[in-house]
Amino acid sequence: MALNIVLFEPEIPANTGNIGRTCVATGTRLHLIEPLGFRLNEKEIKRAGMDYWEHLDVTRYINFEDFLEKNPGAKIYMATTKGLNVYTEVNYEPDCYIMFGKESAGIPEEILVNNRENCIRIPMLSEIRSLNLSNSVAVVLYEALRQNNFNHMRLQGQLTKYDW
Repeated sequence: MALNIVLFEPEIPANTGNIGRTCVATGTRLHLIEPLGFRLNEKEIKRAGMDYWEHLDVTRYINFEDFLEKNPGAKIYMATTKGLNVYTEVNYEPDCYIMFGKESAGIPEEILVNNRENCIRIPMLSEIRSLNLSNSVAVVLYEALRQNNFNHMRLQGQLTKYDW
């Protein structure tokens, strides 16, 4: 089982490239809900995702309904500044989906109101509107990975030049 990151209508190719690289590094699946604000072959995506993009497990959907139809019964947590729960207060199942909205507007309210109990937020000062999308994904994804004991990930580093 793998965690899943869902991007609802992402607009900035560099963010999606960074998120794709994070997904490859963590064995996480990426789901992209169209319309996208860019083409997946744009150089900004490749630059941000570097040579990792070809190793990414990515699925595209024509809209949110298509996503729901192809992932029946999916447990979806929705990251939003309007969330009732702090992202560390929920228990992430090993195969759950964590959804993030487009950079300019987030997840539409009509989707959020039907999933109120699964809305999560990252605490921040009230003067700040939101965090960068790729940073938000990394923060929440690593909490979900931590809760699942970093399953299948290398936990120890190794220094080769110096003896501790």
